[in-house]
Amino acid sequence: MKKEKIHIEYLLNATSRNILWHAISTPIGMEDWFADRVKIQDKKFTFSWGKTEIREAELIATRVNSFVRFHWLDDDDEKSYFEFKMNYNELTSDYVLEITDYVDTEEKKDQIELWNSQIDTLKRACGM
Repeated sequence: MKKEKIHIEYLLNATSRNILWHAISTPIGMEDWFADRVKIQDKKFTFSWGKTEIREAELIATRVNSFVRFHWLDDDDEKSYFEFKMNYNELTSDYVLEITDYVDTEEKKDQIELWNSQIDTLKRACGM
């Protein structure tokens, strides 16, 4: 199936860079908004949703207080990834969270709606 790269930006009224970084880069932080359970061993993250859905991803790149990039281990396309990147907007003193993901073309709309929902959860979890 053909994958399409999507890039979505979310303006976050983050009062602290550290709060946002913790939420997008640590297992405990990601359990507040991204997955029900997150475990890490070396560079392999195991994400669990509910009682049955489990996916594993490898952390393929990171820069502290900037971005984290993962590759799903069950994805045959070695070039695909999903990434959380935070940028500070000096004019508004807010952070922009950029999400890059590769999705099946037919599922693009559903995936964007899922990210929108996840970011709403992130905002509530971080008090934004």
